[in-house]
Amino acid sequence: ASKIDKAEAKLDWNQPATTLARKLRAFDPFPGAVVTLEGVEGEPVKAWHGVAEAGTGRPGQVLAVDTGGIVVACGEGALRLTELQKPGGRRVGVADFLNGSKLRPD
Repeated sequence: ASKIDKAEAKLDWNQPATTLARKLRAFDPFPGAVVTLEGVEGEPVKAWHGVAEAGTGRPGQVLAVDTGGIVVACGEGALRLTELQKPGGRRVGVADFLNGSKLRPD
């Protein structure tokens, strides 16, 4: 297999949630998956862990935000992100990530 390129690490919310959950596992520990979430100052963040679940909405729409995870709609289903990293920060659980964040459901 060829080496994973950093450009491949950007998640496309139009893909099914199960595919994105697999990519999160594949990109840990390097290069880490990159996602863009509205409400996080427009900067991309790294996503390290997430699980696919049922959910509907436009791809990329934040459906729910709580200490159990950030649920984002995908092309098929939804992805619950549970471990993230802000630029220049360290990997943290979603509860710590949300401290001081203005991230809210759309």
